[in-house]
Amino acid sequence: MKQIITSFFVLFTAINVFGQATDPLDYVDPMIGTARMGHTYPGATAPFGMVQLSPDTDTIPYAVNGKYTGDVYKYCAGYQYEDKTIVGFSHTHFSGTGHSDLGDFLIMPTVGSLQLNPGTSDKPETGYRSRFSHDTEDAEAGYYKVQLDDHDIQAELTATTRVGVHRYTFPETDEAHLILDMMYGIYNYDEKTTWSFIRMENDTLITGYKSTNGWARTRTMYFAMSLSKPVKSYGFKSFEKHPYKGFWGRFDQENNFPEAANEKIRVHFDFDMKEGEQLIVKMALSPVSTEGALKNLQAEAAGLSFDAIKRLTQNAWRKELNKVEVKTIDEPEMTNFYTAMYHAFLGPTIYQDVDGKYKGIDQNIHQADGFTNYTSFSLWDTYRALHPLFNVLQPARNQQMIQSMMAHYDQSVHKMLPIWSHHANENWCMIGYHSVPVIADAVMKGNADFDIEKAFAACVQTANTRYFDGIGDYIDMGYVPEDKSRASVSKTLEYAYDDWCIAQMAKKLGKKELYDEFMKRSESYKQVYDSKTGFMRPKLSNGEWVEEFDPLDTHWKGFIEGNAWNYSLYVPHDPASMIDMMGGKKQFTGHLDSLFTMELPDKYFEHTEDISRDGIIGNYVHGNEPSHHVVYLFDWTDEPWRAQNKIRMILKAMYKPASNGLGGNDDFGQMSAWYLFSSLGFYPVAPGSVDYALGSPAVEEATIHLENGKDFKVVAKNQSDKNVYVSKVLLNGKEVKSNFLSHDDLMAGGELVFYMSSKPKKK
Repeated sequence: MKQIITSFFVLFTAINVFGQATDPLDYVDPMIGTARMGHTYPGATAPFGMVQLSPDTDTIPYAVNGKYTGDVYKYCAGYQYEDKTIVGFSHTHFSGTGHSDLGDFLIMPTVGSLQLNPGTSDKPETGYRSRFSHDTEDAEAGYYKVQLDDHDIQAELTATTRVGVHRYTFPETDEAHLILDMMYGIYNYDEKTTWSFIRMENDTLITGYKSTNGWARTRTMYFAMSLSKPVKSYGFKSFEKHPYKGFWGRFDQENNFPEAANEKIRVHFDFDMKEGEQLIVKMALSPVSTEGALKNLQAEAAGLSFDAIKRLTQNAWRKELNKVEVKTIDEPEMTNFYTAMYHAFLGPTIYQDVDGKYKGIDQNIHQADGFTNYTSFSLWDTYRALHPLFNVLQPARNQQMIQSMMAHYDQSVHKMLPIWSHHANENWCMIGYHSVPVIADAVMKGNADFDIEKAFAACVQTANTRYFDGIGDYIDMGYVPEDKSRASVSKTLEYAYDDWCIAQMAKKLGKKELYDEFMKRSESYKQVYDSKTGFMRPKLSNGEWVEEFDPLDTHWKGFIEGNAWNYSLYVPHDPASMIDMMGGKKQFTGHLDSLFTMELPDKYFEHTEDISRDGIIGNYVHGNEPSHHVVYLFDWTDEPWRAQNKIRMILKAMYKPASNGLGGNDDFGQMSAWYLFSSLGFYPVAPGSVDYALGSPAVEEATIHLENGKDFKVVAKNQSDKNVYVSKVLLNGKEVKSNFLSHDDLMAGGELVFYMSSKPKKK
């Protein structure tokens, strides 16, 4: 009864403009970002769920004959909106990343003659894939549906935290098949699956595992799959031949034999189906064992119908989305807002069984004690706004994520915090040591119910790991030299910011010597500033500038996923000193303003996958993270109004309620977190600071229901698409004289009122 009352309360908390109850799920569109560069997936998942059950639309390999294919980049999430066929439905996906892995345990229902190859996009009938139409597709938070035209099967998906649930409605046939493809993967290649193993426990239960060598080089995922109907027959097909076969040759292993083991296996389960008969498939995952997968299945899905699981998961989404009640100018912005919240709450993902067991980075089994273990930390992206957003909307989860990072540190042979980790592996992707600002932001904002001293020591240890990515030279020389380590300027700038975060924690903990040391290191950005060109510039180990230098070039030349124009503004921890260094407020204002109006020709990013025309305004690259704080730098000048119209312009240009509605990879929620903060009227320029820079809110009203039981309300008076400038700001009735809002004021609850105008306030 209590659960029913809770669900009723969750459902009817958001109020629309007419005073009627509205459901935030109505405004979530998982199709947003599934076209072009967004790299999101449309399938079913629970908030922060370990299972992401979603359709995959092609089988383009990562490499052919050892050469990178390029086109595979479109399939980081397994799905591209422009495609006309579906290969099947796999259970693990990244959301919005610019590189990929996963795609575990692809399932596809078929009818007719058995086919154990996927076919091709232009001739799907040659395999088990199927044509489909977006007209029969429905994607909601926690639910996905599509008609598989070639097989006349309706496919429906939902999920619990650890279980993917399929419902397939068949036509009448005595040739119904369920294909389980253990060979399929995202960013796949012939040698990626290193081993797989399957057992028919009985005629409705299958268990097994798959090990892969990909972005995570040593990864194993286990499963337990239950069927609502006994199989009529089944078979395994192994596609890898071995010179040594042992004594298994005495069996017919392909037909109704209860186990199989090989690098490349596809399985078929056969049924007789009546018209309209449904087959329910429940696939539970575990990072630990098939026994763990069975426990997860029993705990989360046993005895529950497809519709009951869908209701429970969608109610879980309602609970999360109702943490912010929002009123926007129009309905499309409601869709943008709640879809951004949805995307922000997809990850990092839970990575443990219901009993708390998980696999650690040392490949041993650990027990999460007093926290939930999370994985998939895309930290180069998410430290900027996603984790600061969690300190407001998901403070308890953010603490657990930090405890997960600390568990990673304890298990690491390098004794380093995560760089970019997933599924019990460190993949070392991107630069910086950005676990540090995540930890520092939580500590400085008072959301640190963990061992702060130990976390601080881990930050210092990570920052002093000399053999990691130029850190030794950075410590010795005060910058990373380009002839020793590529992307040297980007590394120097990001290390300097991370070091400032360490200094803030040192000051809070009363560690003066370490504060002084890391504050000095935080000024390293000055070492790579060339006053003659007015830009940050790569420097050699002999102290000389790299001669070949074009501030517009985004392809290496001292920078990674950005150019000197954008990256030269990356001193989020000390904008005032940066502005002085660049000639003072007046000169800097003009320089920054021109970023949004100048042209960046295609030749400067044609070799850079993560930068495309979709995410560029002038030379401002919003589709990639290093520039996300840039527009708010106007708050440190005498003309903060220049930020306000640009923020609203970026919101309109880069975020639309359409499949191609994201101006770049969502990057595990970072793009969406930027949207959410900016729509609310403030942004964390420097995580690790307790201040937010004020901007121009796009909402009319928003009420944030904080975990501490208080509400913080944002109101924009005279709001419209033309009234993008702020004439006055009141906090709890008192005028805000600065351009900043403190975290303490936000968490104390109250009301922040912006008075909007069509004309800038220039004085």
